[in-house]
Amino acid sequence: MSDLSAFPITGTWPAKHPDRLQLYSLPTPNGVKVSIMLEEIGLPYEAHLVSFERNEQLSPAFLSLNPNNKIPAILDPDGPGGKPLALFESGAILIYLADKTGKLLPSDPAARYEAIQWLMFQMGGVGPMFGQLGFFHKFAGREYEDKRPRDRYAAESRRLLQVLEGRLDGRAWIMGDEYSIADIAIWPWVRNLVGFYDAGELVGFADFPNVRWTLQAFVERPAVARGLAIPTRD
Repeated sequence: MSDLSAFPITGTWPAKHPDRLQLYSLPTPNGVKVSIMLEEIGLPYEAHLVSFERNEQLSPAFLSLNPNNKIPAILDPDGPGGKPLALFESGAILIYLADKTGKLLPSDPAARYEAIQWLMFQMGGVGPMFGQLGFFHKFAGREYEDKRPRDRYAAESRRLLQVLEGRLDGRAWIMGDEYSIADIAIWPWVRNLVGFYDAGELVGFADFPNVRWTLQAFVERPAVARGLAIPTRD
């Protein structure tokens, strides 16, 4: 039996299965990257909901695992050398899980770094820009009479979609025929842009047939369908 008692987070979110990887998350675009990855690779895990409504991401227990107070975070009882490993930042977690299982990241060094390159494209571009557009289009930004902030992020989001459209020309997935962590990182954000944020018309989503086709293929994957609903909300 794995002993995770040294980690304060397990006091607030007790592990029923301490021998399994522990996931602390919420079904947001960043959160579902990890739940989808875990469903795709078949690694046993236990999911814990971190409620933003109750500000649990700001609790001392959660901050003990991630001082940056963002989801997702994991606690792997069987980390490197057989010792528990706590990890935050969704991109880092995806790389870690790919390396741990030998899945969804090319083994060829050049292809590996190419996939990581596109993962960073999501982390540094797609996520922040789509998120800001969502704020100014759907949430508090609607109160601003000056639409220049919204239009700035809409234009940049459209540019990023154009980059994806070009990359997917002649490819089924970001890395070609092989589905990878780059897809797991990117497509939840594209889905959120046109779904939850309802910004498809604003960015001209109809102009990107390759992106639309690959997004549809992504959401039709059984592991993706499961991962999008994990952790279940209260």
